Amino acid sequence: MSNTKYNKMWHQTQEALGALLDKEPQKMVEPQRNQVFIFQTLATFYIKYMQIFRNLENVYDQIVHPQKRILIRKVLDGVMGRILELKNEMVELELTEFHYFDDILQDLKLAPQQLDIPIPKYFLKEKLEVIKGREKILAQILADSGIDTSEMVWRRFHQCKKTEKLREEEMIFLGMNPPPLFNEVSATVIQAEKVDHLRNEVQMKHEEDYREALVTIKNDLKLIEGLDIKENLQDQIRHWFIECRNLTGTFPDYPDIEEGGSAIIFSNKTIQQVIEDIIANQEEEEKNEKKKKKKKEKQPKKTKRQKKGTKEKNKEEDEKWKMSPSLFLPAMKEGCNTYKEIWMNKDESWNFSQDFDPELIKEEKRKELESEIRVQVDELMRQELKNLKLAVDREREHPAKVGKKKKKKGKKGKKKEKKTKKDKDLTADRTIESLYKELVEEGLLIQALKVNLSDYIGEYSYLGTTLRQVSIEPMPSLLDVRQLITLYGIWPLGSAAVHEKAPLVKSLLLAGPSGVGKKMLVHAICTETGANLFNLSSSNIAGKYPGKNGLQMMLHAVFKVARQLQPSVVWIEDTEKTFYKKVPNTEKTNEPKRLKRHLPQILKLLKPDDRILIVGTTRRPFDAELQSFCRVYQKIILVPRPDYASRYVLWKQIIERNGGVLTSALNVSCLAKVTDGFTQGHIVKVVKAVLTDQRLRRQIHKPLTAVEFITAITSMDPVYKEEEESFKNWYAKTPLGKKRALAITGGSTEKAKDKGKRKEKKEKKAKKKK
Repeated sequence: MSNTKYNKMWHQTQEALGALLDKEPQKMVEPQRNQVFIFQTLATFYIKYMQIFRNLENVYDQIVHPQKRILIRKVLDGVMGRILELKNEMVELELTEFHYFDDILQDLKLAPQQLDIPIPKYFLKEKLEVIKGREKILAQILADSGIDTSEMVWRRFHQCKKTEKLREEEMIFLGMNPPPLFNEVSATVIQAEKVDHLRNEVQMKHEEDYREALVTIKNDLKLIEGLDIKENLQDQIRHWFIECRNLTGTFPDYPDIEEGGSAIIFSNKTIQQVIEDIIANQEEEEKNEKKKKKKKEKQPKKTKRQKKGTKEKNKEEDEKWKMSPSLFLPAMKEGCNTYKEIWMNKDESWNFSQDFDPELIKEEKRKELESEIRVQVDELMRQELKNLKLAVDREREHPAKVGKKKKKKGKKGKKKEKKTKKDKDLTADRTIESLYKELVEEGLLIQALKVNLSDYIGEYSYLGTTLRQVSIEPMPSLLDVRQLITLYGIWPLGSAAVHEKAPLVKSLLLAGPSGVGKKMLVHAICTETGANLFNLSSSNIAGKYPGKNGLQMMLHAVFKVARQLQPSVVWIEDTEKTFYKKVPNTEKTNEPKRLKRHLPQILKLLKPDDRILIVGTTRRPFDAELQSFCRVYQKIILVPRPDYASRYVLWKQIIERNGGVLTSALNVSCLAKVTDGFTQGHIVKVVKAVLTDQRLRRQIHKPLTAVEFITAITSMDPVYKEEEESFKNWYAKTPLGKKRALAITGGSTEKAKDKGKRKEKKEKKAKKKK
């Protein structure tokens, strides 16, 4: 199977990435004051990295060479992480989660659709068997326990699918729809599916062969070259002993195991270079001693004016913006260097099948074997050095070594003390399988709906930049929301390497009116990453695990299973109830505020290697205590009602998905205008109500019209502008909303931050006095 096309794509993308990595430090290092220039620089890099990511993701999915795939994956994770870092910088600069790049896209001659963030296919592809196995176990537990699933979401989902199938069969029988084979005649589609399946099989086979080769080639090298490597290392170290003795008059101290042993001295160096280093170190030590003496003699005291001057300079420097150091740039640079050294000009005419390269494995395993043998050699040579020193001067060297040994023993003792301090495991005697089963039976671990993020239909905001230029804060579009879900939820959960180093998002809040798709987005995060879904909504945990000890046990079990079987999503529906200002009398028996004190503690315990995301959804955020609410939810995303562009796309796609035929008789534009204020949920309900089986049959003789849908929607209550404004006003009181509002009204970014901190301090003092 030839991968020539994707190899070319990889080479081009790698060149583009190399050029971008060369440009970025030049523009990012110098401190800047002009906020517009800074944002345009960040946004340009963000867009360019996004293009590189799209190409690399495609290449990684298509290429079958196992060693290339390892390198591409490393760079791909690096690019993902860098995009998240740039996003974080833009949020801190503009004090908003939503950004608009209209002018930059025009300069780069790109369409807004090219900003859509793809979800890497390997998130699911590489753990498909694990996900399928988990789904089977979950279904079996539900069946065995006899839980009534009629009230639960997934039964409804399966029933909808069943009904759709029956309807399709009926339409085929009546001759209204063509038979399945009629639609699947396209040989190209069948061929594409076959090729895709074959490629996956080849990728898996090549990776298995590669893993086997890693073991066999290393064993062969050990037999053939092991003794030679050992002898060469011993000769090298002996030569170092003698040269040090000749140059300094004494034998050197042998580096400890913790320091890396002899590898520190000889890492990528010849014996001559080691000797030169010894001489250079001696000269440096002498120079440093002389400098220290001179500094002590000449140390003028700073006057008060000088001190003031330095303080003023520091303030000016602080005012200038400077890019935060990146944790992903070194990995990307390393990946680019590896590509240049190995793959850029490599002749692969012999490797038509794109199987592993044995010579590359040999080079890698030779280094690994050398480091293993070096450990053994170091033990022997330490003893040899001891004997040499004793032979030269027994009285002086022997007690010094005894002292060193004592120190080491002391260190080991300390380490043992640290190990004993561990958190108590409340379920140490339980298996993960038994805890998993218990959580399913209690309804705390639920089955996520099979919903893709692409099913969250919407359009881009085309007036965002224009509105901001006249100091009007636009409401985000549905696709803006979709992008944030990918960046903050799906990418970090899908990739462990990204989650560990990227700006850590532990919790996410989706706030918006009923019917805008908040629950759907939670299920989409789980579907796209294969994550477990835990439901800790106040209504779901009511009456379960009673008392303080019961609650502690429940949270322990949930987060223990979530960690062991990560990635995991912990969902809290109607999360404002957990932070009620005042609990209504009707809900007091349910104890909705049970988790309020525990959630901040849980967030503190979550580490970068824990791929767990807490997601809250709320349609009434105004009912919650704002301060404690915002302390738990790190990122707050306002999910709006759809705008005109999104409604237009929604009507078209939902009608078509439900069997409707779009003709000139159906004025979709009119539908979109008239239904201002209605949500996705309203539109879905109306379309399903209008498009009955009988109406679908009559479409040929009587095409669909806008009036039919408008008549059906009149009985529903829309989301009025006042309600949307109340969400906007509430968001303006959140930490980021406050900062943004101050920045818009003329306050600088730093003033906004300072005022926000002062207000928080005042509120805390007032609470303490009360």
